[in-house]
Amino acid sequence: MKIGIKGINRVSATATVALTAGAVIAGSVFASTAQAATPPTPTITAKGGYVMNNGTAKTLYAKAADTRRSTGSTTKIMTAKVVLSQKNLNLDSKVTIQKAYSDYIVSKGASSARLIVGDKVTVRQLLYGLMLPSGCDAAYALADKFGSGTTRAARVKSFIGKMNAQAKSLGLKNTHFDSFDGIGNGSNYSTPRDLTKIASSAMKSSTFRTVVKTKSTKQKVTTKSGGYRYMSWSNTNAMLSSYSGGIGVKTGSGPTAKYCLVFAATRNGKTVIGTVLASTSAANRSADMKKIMDYSFKK
Repeated sequence: MKIGIKGINRVSATATVALTAGAVIAGSVFASTAQAATPPTPTITAKGGYVMNNGTAKTLYAKAADTRRSTGSTTKIMTAKVVLSQKNLNLDSKVTIQKAYSDYIVSKGASSARLIVGDKVTVRQLLYGLMLPSGCDAAYALADKFGSGTTRAARVKSFIGKMNAQAKSLGLKNTHFDSFDGIGNGSNYSTPRDLTKIASSAMKSSTFRTVVKTKSTKQKVTTKSGGYRYMSWSNTNAMLSSYSGGIGVKTGSGPTAKYCLVFAATRNGKTVIGTVLASTSAANRSADMKKIMDYSFKK
């Protein structure tokens, strides 16, 4: 059968319409697939949360990210940062544990590294005691060591001043410290965004990164009599074991702070870092972290 020129044109036009319709349908399918690939923003129990890409500082998740809240022991991230920023720091220099540190723990009912009066403990070991069991005695010892002044009270006040100076140098407008360990006196606060920035800055220190990713450690310390004993500390940060790629950072809790967590993880070369403040329980704190980290890694 012969097909004329007009017939060929009609066939071509029909084919073109069919191809165009197919492209539209395919495009709609791809668009639907792309929309489906974008995860919904998660809902968390914490009153505040924030996550950013640690490499680019891009915000990946935010909930009341700039609302000031009590921070509990996540304050100790800044305590460690101040210590590690000291000029000519000797991590192996020794600090003698004073009775004032243990008396403080008892009076406050505070978390403890179980430091023993008279023992000589290195600065490095105190950092482990500070960040793993969240030792307020270790925090006190570090504040006493690295503050300036002729009395312990003056040295502690000086150290807290250094904490606030560090916050100011980072450009943080919603952070203030009035304690070295998070047991505040009415004016110790930060925000999810600010705490995340503090942690991101602290993570630039290889010593800090090594400490906060440690699940447990056994440290040999010198006793008052010149002998030695071993101190064993386990990290309160359960995400190191429960979340794939977890590399830190610090838990916190308290009557006002509720349950807090500053966290970081690395997957496929991407490091994500964030904070949840005022979650309702330790379990919900972990669940909140997982939700917003999973969400952030997909963005």
